[in-house]
Amino acid sequence: MNVRNWIVGIVSILSLIGLGSFMFNNPAGLFKQLLFMGIAVAAFYVIYRIWMSKRPGGNDRRSFAKAAKLSKRRNRRAGENVRNHALKKPLRKKSAAHLTVIEGKKSKKKDRAIF
Repeated sequence: MNVRNWIVGIVSILSLIGLGSFMFNNPAGLFKQLLFMGIAVAAFYVIYRIWMSKRPGGNDRRSFAKAAKLSKRRNRRAGENVRNHALKKPLRKKSAAHLTVIEGKKSKKKDRAIF
């Protein structure tokens, strides 16, 4: 194992130990801290969405993404028809190359009374 994996493992173990001790010593404080973190993340997300919607190129990007999606869908449909033509079986059955004809006694005529 390389050094990075060891460091990630040690940090993960220490964080679990700290979280466990914090949960046993002060569960209300843990809940309160998680609640404030959630509120902060939600506030940053709302601010980011408002800021992105006010950008002048926001609607253009949305229109471009919609047009690209539609174009991709049209191209995929055209490609499926081409593949169906390629997958059609040939009309004439190919002979197996590994089968050979064994030369027999051609001079001997079969007795037709047996059949």
